[in-house]
Amino acid sequence: MSGGDDRYERGLGIRREVLGDAHVDRSLQGVSDFSRPVQEYVTQNVWGELWSRPGLDRRTRSLLNLVMLTALNRGHELAVHVRGAVTNGCTETEIQEALLQTAGYCGAPAALEAFRVAERVLREIAAESVDVSGNGHG
Repeated sequence: MSGGDDRYERGLGIRREVLGDAHVDRSLQGVSDFSRPVQEYVTQNVWGELWSRPGLDRRTRSLLNLVMLTALNRGHELAVHVRGAVTNGCTETEIQEALLQTAGYCGAPAALEAFRVAERVLREIAAESVDVSGNGHG
């Protein structure tokens, strides 16, 4: 799936670091001849070019993505990027505040839906977390 330069491989690496191997593997395994060009474009240009630029750290890029995906009402991608935001070091409070900011600029319905999506994902992440209490769960 490479377009001839290193942006695809760089993008694939960043995509895996942010979203996790399992998500990226699922995305790539589901690629058809029809959807292959958009997967290549996203990996090469969004992940390999935009996400590797200097000037913004990954935490900031993640928070920007959460706000934009909320504005666009893209719940599935929002869920993916909430997980990525946590991976990139965003706290629950930072995610909450970024989404709350959208209520004033994108409207309450968009913010309410984003809060539902984010809360579900944050609960999933908490349930997946390693139990450090010594009970052997996780």
